Amino acid sequence: MINHLIHVYKKGTIPFQSLSALSDADATKIMQNLYIEGAIFWERFENPAQYLKTRRQIEDRLREEFIAKGGKPRESYPIYMIYGRSKWLIEAPDAKSLSTTTEIQVPLSLFQKQDLSFTYPDSMVSFLLLNQKESPYYLSDFHGKVFILDEIQDLVQSNGLPGEKWGTNLPKYFANYIEVQVWNQEPLLEYRNQ
Repeated sequence: MINHLIHVYKKGTIPFQSLSALSDADATKIMQNLYIEGAIFWERFENPAQYLKTRRQIEDRLREEFIAKGGKPRESYPIYMIYGRSKWLIEAPDAKSLSTTTEIQVPLSLFQKQDLSFTYPDSMVSFLLLNQKESPYYLSDFHGKVFILDEIQDLVQSNGLPGEKWGTNLPKYFANYIEVQVWNQEPLLEYRNQ
């Protein structure tokens, strides 16, 4: 059973921040500082304007679908975490990512079910694959879908974590883990200054 959520962030930065909640100028400045060429965790920020536009569109959809499943978001935009330490999270990080990245683990028990939604894999990848159904990596049971806690726990109980029995074989550059969208930041406040 998975009892903790993992928040990965760049060393020297403040954890548990939402780029989408910031002005375009502030978010762009942060993404320019986060970008590291060749670092699997940070290369996604190469084009800040495109990333932010896509990120906000996906977050609107995540929020709508989460509410439709009974979620009660307290925030307009989520904080991102990871559910379980998948094979990808252990094997994919390169030297640049490892030297610039740190993490915080937060007990799952701090949250109510209506605070959390989930996607497989990372929500940006999940919705990208939904729009590329001809891709050999697209899986209709997982991609472009929002899950709630009970659903993701059932999937992990039957299939293990991604990289085990999920029937997926994503390329390394696709973050192959279960992403958690945290829609209530209050339980994270005590961890922000650790």
